[in-house]
Amino acid sequence: MNGKSDFYEVLGVPRSASEQEIKKAYRKMALQWHPDKNPDNKDHAEEKFKEAAEAYSVLSDPQRKARYDQFGHAGLSGGGGFSGFDPNIFSEFSDIFGAFGFGDLFGEGRGAKRRARNQRGADLRYDLEISFEEAAFGVKTKIKIPRMEKCSACNGSGAKPGTGPTQCHACGGQGHLRYQQGFFSINRTCGTCSGTGRILKNPCSRCRGEGRVRGEKTLELGIPAGVNSGSKLRVSGEGEVGLQGGPPGDLYVVLYVQEHPFFEREEHDLFCKVPISFPQASLGAKIKVPTLEGHETLQIPEGTQSGSRFRIRGKGVPHVNGRGRGDLYVSVNVVTPTRLTREQRRLLEQLGSLTKPDNQPGEKKLADKVRDIFS
Repeated sequence: MNGKSDFYEVLGVPRSASEQEIKKAYRKMALQWHPDKNPDNKDHAEEKFKEAAEAYSVLSDPQRKARYDQFGHAGLSGGGGFSGFDPNIFSEFSDIFGAFGFGDLFGEGRGAKRRARNQRGADLRYDLEISFEEAAFGVKTKIKIPRMEKCSACNGSGAKPGTGPTQCHACGGQGHLRYQQGFFSINRTCGTCSGTGRILKNPCSRCRGEGRVRGEKTLELGIPAGVNSGSKLRVSGEGEVGLQGGPPGDLYVVLYVQEHPFFEREEHDLFCKVPISFPQASLGAKIKVPTLEGHETLQIPEGTQSGSRFRIRGKGVPHVNGRGRGDLYVSVNVVTPTRLTREQRRLLEQLGSLTKPDNQPGEKKLADKVRDIFS
């Protein structure tokens, strides 16, 4: 074994341990012996941490594990030294290392530097209420957005006019500092410049070095036809501007559609209820039905029952993509008169005397009987 500890013993697992058991054991060891978690005994913790990482590097690789199981440490290339371990194993445990500020170990340092130097502004949300008709057919409207905007005094640089930022002396403009932590090096965000790589010796007096100030912008917004409550419109680049010249975020407009007193909407179809009289239902009639664009003639066939539904094609809401429209569904409600004139009462009594009482279900419809009487 060349004086080296058995890898299975290091992780505390049997030789029959599964891949998941090995991984779980290593996670436990890494958390236990992480150097930042053992500030009073860093050297010992670092050694144990290094030993666990070396063991996992071998036992998590099927080929290297097979050689190790057959020949021990002698079967590993380069004498089995730790210099041959795969650093990519740490990417599986970013939650462990990230918790201790070692995220840069996995290649995040450069990305963090770029983000710090060119911080994108925040996205904004604006809730907009529109009418039922505006949602159906679209509308152009203006909205006022309170937001952080580019400082006009320094043009967003954050520096006093006539001056500019200087390179950070602590990190040399890199935005991060490299530390040697035992057997690996670590990149950490520079605390002097907060990762920007620049120092403002003479910050702008208006924005105090942020490169942005509180403002308000009026935007003209085109709402397409066919939107509904909950629809979101993304307006690119109209969010808050970033720090020190960073790009702006986006604006998300969330729509809320007012209810209609007559129509109900499901997807792109409209639904409504209209009353009709008993004679109209019995004998049939042409009636005028309201739509979002005026009135439409609807033929009520004779013998129509209360609750019957009719469809008027193409009188619903346009599709957002511009392809076609929904339909309008009209449900009729036969209204029974409650106040009759003498003549109306006389005629109904005459009709009643000519109609045999028959309340059994499944028999001839009342409308058919009315038609028989007058035929």
